[in-house]
Amino acid sequence: MLVNEGIRARELRLVDHNGEQLGVKSRNEALEIAARVNLDLVLVAPNAKPPVARIMDYGKFRFEQQKKEKEARKNQKVINVKEVRLSPTIDEHDFNTKLRNGRKFLGKGDKVKASIRFRGRAITHKEIGQRVLNRFAEECSDVATVESKPKMDGRSMFLVLAPKIEK
Repeated sequence: MLVNEGIRARELRLVDHNGEQLGVKSRNEALEIAARVNLDLVLVAPNAKPPVARIMDYGKFRFEQQKKEKEARKNQKVINVKEVRLSPTIDEHDFNTKLRNGRKFLGKGDKVKASIRFRGRAITHKEIGQRVLNRFAEECSDVATVESKPKMDGRSMFLVLAPKIEK
């Protein structure tokens, strides 16, 4: 934001510290009015015709803005994507272990990417891998929703599960 001497416009629409319109004034006149009340002249709408400037305490204004930004950062939730790797020939107990890990990640609020890497000739039987992924999604259906259906990407197939949002 442009402040005091940094403002280059000749004429400004001036708003005083109480929010009242003072009309269109020259830059020097606006600076004098701001100096009289011991505050700063801040350009708030530089693209308007004529540009709009406001008389305010710029330090206090910046402090308030930083406080709002900090509060907004504190309230936002970071979502991680955890990966669970399966294989087309996975056995029952291994599947249950991977399933337990996936459910744990979903319980913590993270997304889960379940992927299958096809090795060698296994890529000729993609339907086996798809069955494993669909079973994984079905087993997690009480705690997760399918965000993207199983799809191929090179030699691997994956699907993404997102945690269900309780209301």
